[in-house]
Amino acid sequence: QKPCTMAGPDCSPQLIHPLPNKSLLLAVCAAGIGGTFQYGYNISVINAPTAYVQDFINQTWSERYQTQISDDGLTLLWSTIVSIFTLGGLIGALIGGTLSVRVGRKGTLLTNNIFALLAALLMGLSYPTGLFELLIIGRFISGLNAGIAICVQPLYLGEIAPTSLRGAMGMGTSIFITGGIFTGQVIGLRELLGKEEYWPILLSTTCIPAFLQLLILPWFPESPRYLLIDKGDEEGCKKALKQLHGIADCDSEQEDIEKERNSLSGLQAKKPWELFADRSLRWQVLTIMVLNAAQQLNGINAIYFYAGYVFKQSGIPSDKIPYATVGTGACECITALTCGMLIDRLGRKVLIMGGYTLMAICCVLFTLTLTFQEASPVVPYLSMVCVFAFILSFGLGPGGVTNILTTELFTQNSRPAAYMLAGSVNWSSFFFIGLVFPFIVLGLKQYCFLVFLVICCLVIIYIFLVVPETKNKTFLEIQNEFQSSKKRQIGCSDGAGTILLSTSI
Repeated sequence: QKPCTMAGPDCSPQLIHPLPNKSLLLAVCAAGIGGTFQYGYNISVINAPTAYVQDFINQTWSERYQTQISDDGLTLLWSTIVSIFTLGGLIGALIGGTLSVRVGRKGTLLTNNIFALLAALLMGLSYPTGLFELLIIGRFISGLNAGIAICVQPLYLGEIAPTSLRGAMGMGTSIFITGGIFTGQVIGLRELLGKEEYWPILLSTTCIPAFLQLLILPWFPESPRYLLIDKGDEEGCKKALKQLHGIADCDSEQEDIEKERNSLSGLQAKKPWELFADRSLRWQVLTIMVLNAAQQLNGINAIYFYAGYVFKQSGIPSDKIPYATVGTGACECITALTCGMLIDRLGRKVLIMGGYTLMAICCVLFTLTLTFQEASPVVPYLSMVCVFAFILSFGLGPGGVTNILTTELFTQNSRPAAYMLAGSVNWSSFFFIGLVFPFIVLGLKQYCFLVFLVICCLVIIYIFLVVPETKNKTFLEIQNEFQSSKKRQIGCSDGAGTILLSTSI
């Protein structure tokens, strides 16, 4: 059945949600498999071989220096292997936006696979060569790959999707992250590649998604917005829209892109620091900084930290806990898919506020269940329910909607810089929580969730007061809503830039 078009006289995208074109869905999959799938996969796959890699470091150190490595030295090297991924991610986020302007969104995603293949090669060679340093370098390059992917893939998905399906297609970022996490957990099980002799192969499997993307993505077009606005290629834009949206639906989208190009005529792509100097973008910049920091600081990492303890207290045998952990990954996948189906119906603001509200409630309940863990045999099971409820709440709102808002709050000339800024804040927060969280747990124990409760509540208030609903609105309409909102005129007595079309740089 042919879907309703945006320009059709009898239907409106606000009421009827057309099904995406098959080519558009395949383009999303092609971008995701070598994009944010790698981010999720590399976060989870490192957990399974922890003991085996530590034994390898111990053995290599003994053979090289004829002495045993100290416990502190081993912990330092292992922590470096794990955490250097975030440093690579931060650098990747800083260069991803620039690459996306110079070689295009699709071009950057394809080029990025070089880092994934190089990382897989280095980590696979670490064991046969007896060089644990290759693991450190490989993990850093994997982080570089993930940082570029999580910056550029949402950019590509947001720009190839029609306005009425932008939320659902943008959820591809979150769906592939959670899919990567889940796949890494499954492949790391002992029945597959979780045995000691397989760990070098396990870490080098990151090459498989890279090869898949190199085979599939070239068959799909570059972002139509990039082609028309950045490159001035009208024919290329029209051809891309026809392939992605179908012949019937491409005219209205091209008209929308033309309007955005006219409004940005003569303006160059912004650098990240220029976003801070532009008064017309101050609330958008603050919003993406708040939301991306909160995405890491809202307690989701703490939940995973406590998950093993909760499963053990619930009576799950230690050797079965990895299977329960796979359940948390499956839970995230299901929630991301659910959010993808709901986001263009309920809207971004409802989902992200609802997610943070449920997470705040879970923080309170989890604190209580951890405090009274010994009070009753039922309490550990309530803690387990809280773990899954928190993960569901995160996936329903902050996990999926944050990246979409980063796409929607900016126009073409400032969007790559916005993603560089958002990625930098996200990766810095990721590193910060990894560094500080052990000390928070040591000092506050289960009461650490009260800190996350406060963060969730503050974010809810901020979203309610500042962030507009962006569902079914063009990028220009969203920008103009920010500019004309009375709430954002406080402190702007000069009244400059009330709508995008009159904004100068």
